[in-house]
Amino acid sequence: MNYKNILAKTFMAIGLAFAATSCDSFLDITPDGQVKRDELLETNEGVEDALYGVYAKLRSTSLYGQELYFSSLEIMSQTLWCYGNESVTALGKYNYADTRVKNVFASVWTDMYNNISNVNSVINAPLVANATEYPATIYKGEALALRAFMHFDLMRLFAEQITVNPTADGIPYATEFSLKTPDFESLSDNYAHVIADLTEAERLLADEKQHSGQTAFMADRQIHINIDAVRSLLARVYLTKGDKAKALEYAEKVISTSGYKLKTKTEVVNDVAGVLSKKECLFGVYYAKFYSLVSPKLQQTISYSSLDLRDGFMEMYEKGVSGLDYRTNAYFTSVDMGGTARYRLCKFTDIYDLQNNASARPADLILGINLIRLPEMYYIAAECLLDNNYNKAVEYYNEVITNRGLDPISGEGDDSLTQEVINVERYREMIGEGQTFFNMKRQNLDIVSYDNKTTYRPADGIYVVPVPDSEKENRN
Repeated sequence: MNYKNILAKTFMAIGLAFAATSCDSFLDITPDGQVKRDELLETNEGVEDALYGVYAKLRSTSLYGQELYFSSLEIMSQTLWCYGNESVTALGKYNYADTRVKNVFASVWTDMYNNISNVNSVINAPLVANATEYPATIYKGEALALRAFMHFDLMRLFAEQITVNPTADGIPYATEFSLKTPDFESLSDNYAHVIADLTEAERLLADEKQHSGQTAFMADRQIHINIDAVRSLLARVYLTKGDKAKALEYAEKVISTSGYKLKTKTEVVNDVAGVLSKKECLFGVYYAKFYSLVSPKLQQTISYSSLDLRDGFMEMYEKGVSGLDYRTNAYFTSVDMGGTARYRLCKFTDIYDLQNNASARPADLILGINLIRLPEMYYIAAECLLDNNYNKAVEYYNEVITNRGLDPISGEGDDSLTQEVINVERYREMIGEGQTFFNMKRQNLDIVSYDNKTTYRPADGIYVVPVPDSEKENRN
């Protein structure tokens, strides 16, 4: 389906009527009718319902409910694989011409642009477009940030790395809800649009915290792109763009002003197991049924379907470290497979659902998917400071690892902090969260296959997923 068809279908009806009473119910309700766009967006309640719908769409299996979280992106980083599954094998070999692989990314493209269309309808509604005061400023800030967030991940998938090719082609940056197909533009223009949207979102959300809890919409801000999430995204975007000074500025701003703190080593177990981290989640998607997706793919061992961990992955947590990394018990479990003990990635498995005891889950936990967490800001800060304030970089790095149970590094000799050391620590912390492939792409790194037998190089075309054929065909 091309972009024009996406807009045509979306223009007819959005159908995003959700109840907004609590985080336990407002995203569980399936729209049961179609509501005309203009009527829906004339009131605060209608705008809020539309935004809830945009957030709900993010949890689609084609997006962060699966492919852009624990599945395709983790296969592409060679973290996960599935013996005998031809589709996984093709993706793991970066065979983007394989029909099954093409279908996966065609759905990513189609569904993301569909959701961008939905958020553009919110941004361009008069109540939001002309926002000058609360709560309309909050609506506009969230919507702009959502638009930037979605475009940025499409850029990271379907375009080259800008620091490798500053004149690279980009993707369409959609700002209107209309039947007009946006033109492709340069990647540098894409970045300008993303940064402009996020910068304006930061301005609009500046007073967000003083309104916290005043309404249902202003409660549970972790499941909204809030001010801290916007600044985190700016840090992520600037780092990917190659502007380390700005990336450091925003990462440190989040660290110092967000109010979030790193969890301690004893809090690591089950902290992200199907729920948003209480202390570290800066932005996540509410999803009560995430367990039903994660369990058969990661927890269970279903032939030709479940995803296995790469060979020898545990060396990352044991080699060259001092102390006990509490993540090994929190993120992995050992199961018997034909008399052989094999590890499974249980990081996201809700233990209450696993034990068929959901009623025992603490009421203050929000079920869902963590999309931005605080440790990433420490890694960004450490990386950006390596060359001009090494001691501070070591300090940021040590803050994370000591809160995971490891002893701090001295920063000297064999215990020095390098980009490679930061990369390994990033991998250990963020395994399964869809960020490792993008981190490798940003640095133009070689990727070693899951079985350690093949090395894939950037020149092999591994880092740019082709734009879906249908999109190109309908432009000729």
